[in-house]
Amino acid sequence: MRHKLLVVSGPSGVGKGTLVKALKARRSDVTESVSCTTRPPREGEKHGREYFFLSKEEFLRRIAENDFLEYDEHFGNYYGTPKSFVQEMLKSKSVILEIDVVGALNTKKAIPESVLIMIAPPSLEELKRRLTGRGTETQEAIENRLSRLEYELSQKDKYDYTVVNDDLERALKELETILDSAD
Repeated sequence: MRHKLLVVSGPSGVGKGTLVKALKARRSDVTESVSCTTRPPREGEKHGREYFFLSKEEFLRRIAENDFLEYDEHFGNYYGTPKSFVQEMLKSKSVILEIDVVGALNTKKAIPESVLIMIAPPSLEELKRRLTGRGTETQEAIENRLSRLEYELSQKDKYDYTVVNDDLERALKELETILDSAD
């Protein structure tokens, strides 16, 4: 079986991280990529585990060398998916990228055989309930996340698959089926 690059996107609160974590726990042939960032490490973060922490100069040099599948700048810090790292990991395992819609579409341009998977909520009401139920965000932050929902889901036709996360086990099995069948 050839190893695959799975690119998972979807609105905040839809359960992307939970699904990716469960898939990695279930499958020894799957790993998750590590992104690069120019932001400083937070307490407990380790270089090469949560992120590759780079200087801005190093990040910009790697952009010039075309060593990112995708990258973006948020709040003065760069974030990106290192192409060379992903290609090396694909030699031994399938790789999952959990990135936003713009990054996913850029990754598809860079690696056309990558498999784009949109994780969708069962309903807007359920997504609102999940975001509110976390208890980790202000109402303003929740509204900001919900305002991006329409745009993100409007891009799902550009994806190879859409998985509705209405039941964790069913959605996980659907991801496994995609992993096993996607070419």
